[in-house]
Amino acid sequence: MFSSIFSTAPPVDPHAPNFHSVSDKFSETELFGELEPKDTEWLCAGGFVTETQIFYVITEDGTSLMCQVIHSAVGVWYPTIQFTCKIANPAKGEKTWKSLNVTNFVTPPPGLDKRSSKADEFSVTYKAHPGSEFPETYTVRANLGTDLQVSLEVQRPASIPGYKVGKGPQGGYSYFGTDTSKADGYVIHRFWPRIQATGHFIRSGKAEPFQGTGMFVHAIQGMRPNLVASAWNFAHFQSEQLGGVSAIQMEFTTLNTYGKRGAGSGGVVVNVGSVVIGGKLAAVTTETKWPGEEHTGSVVSRATHLKAEHDAETSYGKPSEIDFEWKAPSVVTDAPGTVQAKLHANLGTVEKPQGLIEKVDVLAEIPYVLKVAVNYVAGTKPFIYQWINPAKLSITGPEALAPGLSSGVEVEGLLYNEATFIS
Repeated sequence: MFSSIFSTAPPVDPHAPNFHSVSDKFSETELFGELEPKDTEWLCAGGFVTETQIFYVITEDGTSLMCQVIHSAVGVWYPTIQFTCKIANPAKGEKTWKSLNVTNFVTPPPGLDKRSSKADEFSVTYKAHPGSEFPETYTVRANLGTDLQVSLEVQRPASIPGYKVGKGPQGGYSYFGTDTSKADGYVIHRFWPRIQATGHFIRSGKAEPFQGTGMFVHAIQGMRPNLVASAWNFAHFQSEQLGGVSAIQMEFTTLNTYGKRGAGSGGVVVNVGSVVIGGKLAAVTTETKWPGEEHTGSVVSRATHLKAEHDAETSYGKPSEIDFEWKAPSVVTDAPGTVQAKLHANLGTVEKPQGLIEKVDVLAEIPYVLKVAVNYVAGTKPFIYQWINPAKLSITGPEALAPGLSSGVEVEGLLYNEATFIS
């Protein structure tokens, strides 16, 4: 991979496809790929690879909690491991953020497998409980200084399996380059779309217990981040109504250099997501929007920015509103039919934001060696907008999933979402 990133040799055909989306590899009835144990093991690859485990939680009082382990391998440099935690409640005017470069990272720790890891400052412990109501759990412990310690346990319900898009070893992968067997890079996401969470955090000596719901994602970018995408969208909606509902999406847009007809045909939008209804994984969605082509097929998975407004602080067009959409066949065997969901998020203006947690200056937070790689292209200045807001998810689907669903149900909950601009 190292040599492929710096190679100047052109492909045999300069107009050959040099991006291969995950949504093109699987039919509409093959989108659900249940996770295998190795899928969420730490890869810890060399070259230019950024690998993350992220736990997102929305607590009962509307607080957003995010704990993240980042493994950044940058060329020939020794990998940098970072642990990041953010606790925020814009309605209360509260925000706590900590990010540490950790020491003595190990995976697997003694007696555990590579789904677990530890360092001097934190531990993430995976355990399996076959046949139980919650067959998989993670326990996260972190000491991030005298002013913040975190203890978090997340449980995956048996009725909500973890997934990737498509079964088998190629499930979930989008590839960059003309030859997928010798790819320039790749992107993959593996999800637990809804988890139960309990724990506490200690801020400045005061213990604060919490419980809530959320999601877990293990994500890998097998290429320099500034070459993977020009923009990202991420959303996770959680509600206790209808026996438990979630709707999640992860979307990225390729640079102009990667597309269906080689360099210059990029700007490809790839979206993956899912919907949980009644405490069951109801649908897995994925969609690719190729520049200049109309959408075909019945599966929909997309985020649409509306009313973009120039933000002088970041120089990007910040959306004032975003529409999220999901549509795919039900994956519940005794509830056949189509699942469809829509959500409209009002994010406010630059002057009067709504639910804005932070505008994250990425280059100010990531490790130095990764910063050098991201900033390799002059002018790259990535920012992440983060919000949490009350929201309503409109759902239709098979009546067997929830009463009244065939005629449509509106579910109230909380939406955490991010919009990332890289170039």
